[in-house]
Amino acid sequence: MQLTKHWAAPLDDYAIDLAWSPDGSLLAAASAAGPVSLFAGADGARRHLLPGHDQGTNCLAWAPASGSSSRPGSAGATADQLSSLNPQLILATGGQDGAVKFWDALAGQHTATAALGSTWVDHLAWAPPSGSSSRQSSAGATADQPSTLNSQLLFAAAGRGLFALRPDASVAHTFKPAPKTITALAAIPTGGAVAVAYFGGVVLWDADDFVAQKEFPYGNGIQGLVWSPDHKWLVSGNQDPSVHLWIPEQDIELHMSGYETKVKFLSFDCSSRWLATSGGRDACIWDCSGAGPEGREPAMLPHDAPVCAVQFQHSHGLLATGAQDGTVQLWSPERRQPLRATVKMPAAATKLVWSPDDRQLAIGTEKGHVYVLKCEA
Repeated sequence: MQLTKHWAAPLDDYAIDLAWSPDGSLLAAASAAGPVSLFAGADGARRHLLPGHDQGTNCLAWAPASGSSSRPGSAGATADQLSSLNPQLILATGGQDGAVKFWDALAGQHTATAALGSTWVDHLAWAPPSGSSSRQSSAGATADQPSTLNSQLLFAAAGRGLFALRPDASVAHTFKPAPKTITALAAIPTGGAVAVAYFGGVVLWDADDFVAQKEFPYGNGIQGLVWSPDHKWLVSGNQDPSVHLWIPEQDIELHMSGYETKVKFLSFDCSSRWLATSGGRDACIWDCSGAGPEGREPAMLPHDAPVCAVQFQHSHGLLATGAQDGTVQLWSPERRQPLRATVKMPAAATKLVWSPDDRQLAIGTEKGHVYVLKCEA
């Protein structure tokens, strides 16, 4: 197996966030300086350069695909074909100006702004309401049965504030302030709830009626938050340094410590068995099958420098890891010899993101470049 360079493009600053559109046709890259580039997945052509946020862009998030409009593998489509396949590709960005902006990605146009105050918007997460797919299948939707677009909500965190926003930037709900600054958001992939972390715990907010479903006290700083695809596990990476695991439906929690440094980066594989974490010079892989990792020895995937990114494929079993020395590696954790490929990049990765079809790995770097590598057997 090998990783081969497909295309590369410069940004004007540190690559602070990176995300593929739901159909894989576009790659959005936010630079710390503010502008957001929209690259064609097929060849790296810059389709649009969005102004982003004047004081700096912090995060971005694509609205989830609706219906059959998402077609992974359409990266080679023309602009006209993309327009017919994807009548709307909505990108949201959060910035240091305290605003969330919404963009029509195909047209490259700003469509709406939610001004949330003076505090930086650091975290965004789309969360369609639970059961919304059944309502959306009805052609004659009423006011009580919103369209797919309007039923999608974007959760935005700014300081201690949490807001549920509609794609037109109107505020569906303003939550009571968190006790401390919100440090991570994680939406259940199929919708219905959003987990919100701050120093002192995690709250699971209902995405339909905006009430707290559960609260999980945790007496330390939380750096990252992730759900397993089967929704069984909610996991935090922590400052202390450790990972903490909850099974919300059973009110069970586990704690795994012994890391070298704080744990900021987390990723589950598509089977929900393997949990990859940063936290030192090795990527740490926990087996979360059955009762979970407690009492099991983790697999350690070695690097020569601290691990700064981990990301499993969406539908396959490869794990990509990045280290501060610029090394990017592919692993198959279930194999006796797990290392599959190694490449050395000119700078450390800030983000690793797989295309929706798992064929391409996009890498954002500290020196302000985007690389897209093809994964070939």
